[in-house]
Amino acid sequence: MTAEAVDTGVARTSVLVIDDHTSFAELLTSAIDHEPDLQGLGFAKNATMGVRMCRSLQPDVVVVSSGQPEGLGPRIAADLMAASPGTHVVMLVSEPTSEGLAQAAAAGASAFLARGTPLTALLGTVRHSHSGVIEVDPQILAAFATQALPHGQASAAASLLTKRQMDVLKLMAEGKDVRSNAKTLGISQNTCRGYVKAIHTRLGVHSQLEAVVMARQLGLLAASR
Repeated sequence: MTAEAVDTGVARTSVLVIDDHTSFAELLTSAIDHEPDLQGLGFAKNATMGVRMCRSLQPDVVVVSSGQPEGLGPRIAADLMAASPGTHVVMLVSEPTSEGLAQAAAAGASAFLARGTPLTALLGTVRHSHSGVIEVDPQILAAFATQALPHGQASAAASLLTKRQMDVLKLMAEGKDVRSNAKTLGISQNTCRGYVKAIHTRLGVHSQLEAVVMARQLGLLAASR
């Protein structure tokens, strides 16, 4: 699926909004459509309508509120991408749970932002949701700190990762992407990706969000609080 080409020569990324607050959905859709590189395709008020519109319109990106009464949660990402396989899903989260977001990330969601994210930041996420890196609002990640494990278990968990892998993991917990992490650590992006892949393998996860949630559950990030 490709973004629509317009007379100005700018490729426009098509965006569908799913949110049960009509005024918010209208304003967001209008703001998106006023951007020269974005195209607002309209909005849906619920999950059923959203999946149907996604199947029909095949948008590049769907911005969806995860706190709707139909239990959108982690299931909506999978439903939307089943309806339109090339679509990237950006989720606005009101009351996130670590389990729900980890499941949504595993289903293929591209980004998780707080419901009150500034418009400029939201539009930036929409533009870069195809990058292959799952973006998570640092405030959301910070909310998932859990009680540390008993000392013995925490010590055993610490042996899972090398010091350098822990350095990368701590930056991941701050919501940083590979390019930023590589620059901070003074290593190449390919080397950083290798560390991320190793972290995923050691923790038995498939995404940045799952890695951070699992690390907090194991007590690996307790000291960063």
